[in-house]
Amino acid sequence: MKNTALTATHEALGAKMVPFAGYNMPVQYDGVNIEHEAVRTDCGVFDVSHMGEFLISGPHALDLIQSVSSNDASKLTVGKAQYSCLPNDTGGIVDDLIIYKIKEEQYLLVVNASNIEKDWNWISSKNTVGAEMRDLSEDYSLLAIQGPNAVQKMQALSSLDLSAIKFYNFEVGDFAGIEHVIISATGYTGSGGFEIYCKNNEVKQIWDKVVDAGAKPIGLAARDTLRLEMGYCLYGNDIDETTSPLEAGLGWVTKFTKKFTNSEALEDQKRRGVDRKLVAFELDERGIPRQGYDIVDGQGKKIGEVTSGTMSPMLNKGIGLGYVPTVFADVNSKINIQIRKNAVPATVVKLPFYKG
Repeated sequence: MKNTALTATHEALGAKMVPFAGYNMPVQYDGVNIEHEAVRTDCGVFDVSHMGEFLISGPHALDLIQSVSSNDASKLTVGKAQYSCLPNDTGGIVDDLIIYKIKEEQYLLVVNASNIEKDWNWISSKNTVGAEMRDLSEDYSLLAIQGPNAVQKMQALSSLDLSAIKFYNFEVGDFAGIEHVIISATGYTGSGGFEIYCKNNEVKQIWDKVVDAGAKPIGLAARDTLRLEMGYCLYGNDIDETTSPLEAGLGWVTKFTKKFTNSEALEDQKRRGVDRKLVAFELDERGIPRQGYDIVDGQGKKIGEVTSGTMSPMLNKGIGLGYVPTVFADVNSKINIQIRKNAVPATVVKLPFYKG
């Protein structure tokens, strides 16, 4: 098990630690619902230092990124970030990621912790243009400071105007007494705030000052319920090597204005239309949908399965995502979730579940 630079800090705070993507991570401190509500109504801080960071540089950096990613990274200017995915050769997804343009001919790719080695090998195998690649994952830490009061509570820690950093933009500047950190507004909770990228030997000072400024420590369990209320995909649950970006509703980051891995097959799929889609649903009765539960039609026939599900802390109802045939994918379609012996009725809804 790997540790982050803050593992001892989490343990001292009494966090429940669990193995996650090969790391020893805090799953909760005071309870999922308490932590979830803190982020929705105030301000919380997550240690997400297990995420991977690759630096792609040089005159051919953009060529490599364009060839492996589905979105159009040529649209990025310095200080902007972009959500994208790495398609595989067979119609699925190697990973989803965020691409930051740090400066001309230099990009930071932030990838999922469980996929660091796989993504590195995949991108390396496609690097026929001689782009410079550095894996910074072991050297950098990442904090997510999230919530409607994040900017107000953290502003005293930076000389930058934090409120001026728009969604999917970033600045490099001072924060909590540390110079040259990346401050980005690319959150995964839907409640505003920003992320801090810093070196491992800097993160303890930043964490302590962030907590002192009023951010509540939040574990990975609440991170999962928060992202699910927004309908954000989680790799390994809602998207994987077998799910097409178009099936997953990621057509908006799949741009056919350029060639990329498997782009011709995906463009053909877009023309023909997909056979199944990832849908969001709410239970019409009490119950908690869980990953792996069957989705059935009115006759009890299996039509799909739940990829992510929970009891929404803010809505107090069962919510989930899952793939179903397109005939069941329209908003207001009726489906059923098989919870033990009961087929619990559910309705397909428009995302996000939580509208703030």
